[in-house]
Amino acid sequence: MNPTRPTTSPVSPAFTGHGHVTFLGAGPGDPGLLTLRAVEALSGADVLIAEPEVLEVVRGHARAGVSTPELTVVDEASTTAGVPVLRDAANLVMEAARGGRRVVRAVTGDPGLDGNAGAEMLACAAEGIPFEVVPGVATAVGVPAYAGVPLRDAQGTDVRFVDARTADERCWSEVGASDGTVVVSTSLDSVAAAAGELVAAGRKPDTPLTVTIAGTTTRQRTWNATLGTIAQVFKQGKVLPSPEGHRPVIAVVGERSAPAQRDQLSWFESKPLFGWRVLVPRTKEQAASLSDQLRSYGAVPHEVPTIAVEPPRTPQQMERAVKGLVTGRYEWIAFTSVNAVKAVREKFEEYGLDARAFAGIKVAAVGEQTAAALVDFGVKPDLVPSGEQSAAGLLEDWPPYDPVFDPIDRVFLPRADIATETLVAGLIELGWEVDDVTAYRTVRASPPPADTREAIKGGGFDAVLFTSSSTVRNLVGIAGKPHNVTVIACIGPATAKTAEEHGLRVDVLSPEPSVHKLAEALADFGLRRRESALEAGDPVTRPSERRPGARRRRTT
Repeated sequence: MNPTRPTTSPVSPAFTGHGHVTFLGAGPGDPGLLTLRAVEALSGADVLIAEPEVLEVVRGHARAGVSTPELTVVDEASTTAGVPVLRDAANLVMEAARGGRRVVRAVTGDPGLDGNAGAEMLACAAEGIPFEVVPGVATAVGVPAYAGVPLRDAQGTDVRFVDARTADERCWSEVGASDGTVVVSTSLDSVAAAAGELVAAGRKPDTPLTVTIAGTTTRQRTWNATLGTIAQVFKQGKVLPSPEGHRPVIAVVGERSAPAQRDQLSWFESKPLFGWRVLVPRTKEQAASLSDQLRSYGAVPHEVPTIAVEPPRTPQQMERAVKGLVTGRYEWIAFTSVNAVKAVREKFEEYGLDARAFAGIKVAAVGEQTAAALVDFGVKPDLVPSGEQSAAGLLEDWPPYDPVFDPIDRVFLPRADIATETLVAGLIELGWEVDDVTAYRTVRASPPPADTREAIKGGGFDAVLFTSSSTVRNLVGIAGKPHNVTVIACIGPATAKTAEEHGLRVDVLSPEPSVHKLAEALADFGLRRRESALEAGDPVTRPSERRPGARRRRTT
């Protein structure tokens, strides 16, 4: 037996007559907290039955076409109380398993500590349906970690976990008599009542308390108080009353949650762009690595394509050039964008060619993403600008034509229909002949959904990243001008000039023409803004919270 495989690996339906069920802990909300085993189980699922709170966390790891039956609320009275009764999950699970299907039942947190997965496991066992359990990060453990509240110290402090919804008088008496850390699962509008129970049971009113809502997500918010002051803190901060008072929270009671300690340990909510909604005017494919970088700063990226790519109106020129690659017409091919790589790759596939057709041809690429697209195609670029990642930067490093060393004097340049002539003119000046070929057309994208357009114009975004002059013109054209509270970040002086011509105030300018340096510059801006607020004794707010009439989102 391979010792690296779980001992509870799925049993083949052929031997059992049934399918198989994986009870999977999806963690408190951060998709990055899914375990490797969870991702593996999700990739093989035929049916995914997930609690609504974690459906989006797990669905991205499931294969295309996976069935996702909905757990619907069936009790309106319990919904208003904040504890919705869902359609019987056990019946859904077993119905799918009886049909010989692989089922993943995803729950918030951990199957053994959060929710009622145990009852569903017993139902499977009673029918002989094989199952396994994939542990997850429990909500009562993960949320304090993200709030900067360690539950134990070197002295091995006792830790008690309490669910306030089911705790009885005996439970409160036991934790009240203890001097250890108490982790209470409750709702926002029930925190004060739970604090009162602990005080009545013997805890001192001045015992430190933290309350965290939407833990491990970029909507997380934590309040510091004591058992005796939490009600007043919520009232003064206008946290309550609130229509979202039923939202679940994790409260930590004990010296570990002291505000002085949290000031040093609150690593998550202190990220430079924490909770910022950042507009990225690119497609999801183009923005993938940029969006990941923004998330690492605590931001919530929102991709909005501003251009669409279409084939050239007359494809014959492109077809002749691609055939010329195969017949040895070119010494060089220069790619100035990911879309140029994509256009050539699609032509190759149309003709049944692959990366081997580049044998004997030197390949140049402008920009790290263009180079990465070539590597993904199986081609390693011979030339990437050592300085500025632009046509001008490429020309700085491009060798002049030498009839002794260069048997062919021709360069294939597949590009957009709106590309500038800088590279063509520069190559000709270096002695090269250039086949300047329109490989694709760029057209203005369709307008984004109405709610996105309203957020852009109404100040719902905290920042927007402009990566070229065309992204400025196209975004304003399809969605309107960003609100004046939105932080405008531009990749270079030319882009900044275009933004200013459209009446925008440029707040951030990238030190280099790189999308990653641009994101880094925005993070530096956010960090300085945060530090200024803290030094002035002001609350740390997002730019969107400054717009006229904007109300601070209390529970997000």
